[in-house]
Amino acid sequence: MASTPTPTAAKSETAPPRSVLRDTAFLRLWAGTTASGLATWALPFVLGLAVLHRDLGAAGLGLVLAARTAGFLAAVAVGGVLADRHSRRAVVLWSALAAAVAAPLLAAGLDRSLVLMTAAAALAGAGQGACRPAFQALTAETVTPDRRQQANAAMTMAVRSSTLAGPALTALLAAFLDVGSLLLGIGLLWLVAALVPGKGAYTAADPAAGTAPRPGFRAEFLEGIREARRHPWFLAGLAALVAVIALGYSATSVALPLISRDRYGTEWVLAAAMTAYTVGALCGALVTARLRPRSQGWAAFAGLAAYGVAPLSLMLPVHPVVVVAAYAVAGIGIELFNVPWFTATQREVAPDKLARVSSLDFLVSYGLAPVGLALIAPAIDAFGVTPVLAVCAAACFLVPAAAALVPTSRHFARTAPTTTTD
Repeated sequence: MASTPTPTAAKSETAPPRSVLRDTAFLRLWAGTTASGLATWALPFVLGLAVLHRDLGAAGLGLVLAARTAGFLAAVAVGGVLADRHSRRAVVLWSALAAAVAAPLLAAGLDRSLVLMTAAAALAGAGQGACRPAFQALTAETVTPDRRQQANAAMTMAVRSSTLAGPALTALLAAFLDVGSLLLGIGLLWLVAALVPGKGAYTAADPAAGTAPRPGFRAEFLEGIREARRHPWFLAGLAALVAVIALGYSATSVALPLISRDRYGTEWVLAAAMTAYTVGALCGALVTARLRPRSQGWAAFAGLAAYGVAPLSLMLPVHPVVVVAAYAVAGIGIELFNVPWFTATQREVAPDKLARVSSLDFLVSYGLAPVGLALIAPAIDAFGVTPVLAVCAAACFLVPAAAALVPTSRHFARTAPTTTTD
């Protein structure tokens, strides 16, 4: 009797999924997201060069940056609704094109019209804000669920690498180009963000709903809030982010330059600590590309709480190497949180509401950071650096720990994942 041949399908079922870095659709999306992140980072730096070249005053710089932040906050919620109502690819296209148009307007206003620069900065911020939730939702459309954590890690690695290499690259270009040309270069980056990404594999909207009357903008935004409230782990994560960003990150942003100058008498500590934070975040993204802890929510909250070592190191009279090491740990921890957080949001939230829920994340994260920065400096003047840092460090440790106790936080899921064998 002839033996039965082994089916070839069984082998393919156990084969590991193809790397996301070999997926052309994802690489196009990655290139567009990277270009938008680099353009977003570069604008404040280039405007700072305009102050050095006396093309823009210090007060004007503050006004322009405030206008960009206001534009971002106004557009991020609108962008979330639009990205759930229409094609995510179209929202990325038009919002990035708006930011691209803002760049030459900023260049035209240099040393000529602060009003024009302020309006252009608001437009740039609006384009940035509208495309962020759309990019987040487009990732879920482009990448299969089993590769999304790897995809999110690759996205954040690109952002961190740009932050690390960007200052040197911009300084090099500034030796050959004027500020106006650098602003036009930012516009070209936004064009890449607009034109390079492709369409997702599917659309979130129900095709049958195309002829049905849609609720108004306010109703759809509130629908996104209701969806977020269905996920206790998401609300707990937002609360933990508020504590770490509005208190921890804001406190260290204000205190680190002061302590670097007054305690250590050198700017080296400031530069080394910020570089260590970025390198740590890059390493954290590399780890999370492969890491799959059994209790990923608890692991993520532990990573977020690790930011508390940064303000803690600034409280104590330690060697500057300890401060640098603390910032590296904080950077690793922040990405141990970010990557699983984005992946869980893409997995757990209803696909047709994903952009709106993501917009809430960005709205809280970016919206409360300026509030924290505005309050920390007066608090330091009133109570001193050490007490303020102690309160902020305690908040960084305790609030994520409390968030981890919320039901569904252990796995960042409404139900525990099933255990599978390899």
